[in-house]
Amino acid sequence: MSQPDTDTAAQSPSSQQEPQIQTDGRRSHSEQMNQPAQTSQSESSHDGKDEHALRTNLKRGMESRHLQMISLGGVIGTGLFLSSGYTIQQAGPIGTILAYSIGALIVYLVMLTLGELSVAMPVTGSFHVYAEKFIGPGTGFVIAIQYWLTWTVALGSEFTAAGLLMQRWFPNSPTWAWSAACITLIFTLNALSVRFFAEAEFWFASIKVFAICAFIVIGSLAIFGVIPVAGYQHAPMFGNLIKDGVFPNGFMPVFATILTVNFAFSGTELIGVTAGETRDPQTAVPKAIHTTLWRLALFFIGSITVMCALIPWRKAGVGESPFVLVFNGIGIPYAGDIMNFVVLTAVLSASNSGLYASTRMVWSMGNEGMIPRWFAKTNRRGVPMLALCAAMAGGLLALLSSVIAASTVYLVLVALSGLSAVVVWIAIAYCQIVFRRRWLESGHSTSELKYRTPGYPYVSWAAFILCTASFVLVIFDVEQRFALVAELVFIVACYGAYFLQQWVRKRKKATEADDLDTLWVARD
Repeated sequence: MSQPDTDTAAQSPSSQQEPQIQTDGRRSHSEQMNQPAQTSQSESSHDGKDEHALRTNLKRGMESRHLQMISLGGVIGTGLFLSSGYTIQQAGPIGTILAYSIGALIVYLVMLTLGELSVAMPVTGSFHVYAEKFIGPGTGFVIAIQYWLTWTVALGSEFTAAGLLMQRWFPNSPTWAWSAACITLIFTLNALSVRFFAEAEFWFASIKVFAICAFIVIGSLAIFGVIPVAGYQHAPMFGNLIKDGVFPNGFMPVFATILTVNFAFSGTELIGVTAGETRDPQTAVPKAIHTTLWRLALFFIGSITVMCALIPWRKAGVGESPFVLVFNGIGIPYAGDIMNFVVLTAVLSASNSGLYASTRMVWSMGNEGMIPRWFAKTNRRGVPMLALCAAMAGGLLALLSSVIAASTVYLVLVALSGLSAVVVWIAIAYCQIVFRRRWLESGHSTSELKYRTPGYPYVSWAAFILCTASFVLVIFDVEQRFALVAELVFIVACYGAYFLQQWVRKRKKATEADDLDTLWVARD
């Protein structure tokens, strides 16, 4: 194992290349202890040694290409490959394209604000560290729990999906055996080193990206009549997009789809989680943000457009994946098997990213003292094994609840995880607003920032308002209303747990002080 608890405590994540600005009018004890660590890191970067987060023992093993694929891999999943047809049925072709366009804009605004924070303070588990410093310790605790829960629930569903997908090729084999194989593989990749995780995620995500690009290219050729497609004697073109009107089911389904799209795009914020373990974050993070968002918009909107042009929208969500329907119509052999392999890759990618994100959030909470500090210990490869085991245990409990209590406990967990990502986005946008204000108040100028959110403060406030509106307006969607109520109750419970924890700690310190006074009196 790595450094003892005292060293870990002295190496708070708030210090990693952090601007020296006031957060609450006074310097905290951890900030005072951080100065030597900052000096050490600066010296390390100058003498050419491998850059570590010296105060954390996490290695900077990721490169720019890893960062871009990780952020893509966290977003492109079974929702696009399997559930997109249902979305088209609900909102219609133009409504779905509009919803994904608006969703992409919202996420892009949030990522622009995250870019400034991540470059100025490239810390692992960044969201709750920012919330702790620029909103309050209680909010930092809540954001950490929210984000941890998002990926923990996702882990349970991905492990189940992996077992079910293998049934296509091995129908007589037990589902649990394939789920166990997926769990073992993903745990091993994360346990070896951050480099192994990043490299595996790069190739997992690359397969998904290649499949989507092939789908868009082949589908486009079919749309313009270059490749024949079943059911059409001429080039299909784009008549199916407006065949039954612009909004065949009215505009309200489009609004509900926008909410769903926000959840679909959650995962792009992984850029912030990985910043603390990325080489040269000042260059890699902004590049990943810009390239990831336009790629996501291209992949999602491009895929949806191809689907809607080649498949009548009322048939898009029936039975099979719209990808399989298009490939079958074009006459590509083994289309079902090909897409089963691609979706299996998407499941492995999502579970790989999910375990990483969940682990780093547990590690970060331990490093900040929110939970026992031994969760922040790392091995000689820079992997926080105790945090990894805790994150995997959470995923296994979510998997168990999906089998035993799917209609009660698991339903609540899924509802909570859906809105938790939006809560994190709201916090990111607001933290950047507060950060920039305090940065200027402390005597710094914007020119000193290595990356600046363009269009500040309009972009920042637009991100905050749009995300808040997405959260609040869920109340108008009957199917999502339960999720909103559950999320609000959970937020209150998280704040309650935090303040109870603080009260217990104060009582413990007061008791220890009284015991010490008693000893001194007895000695006198």
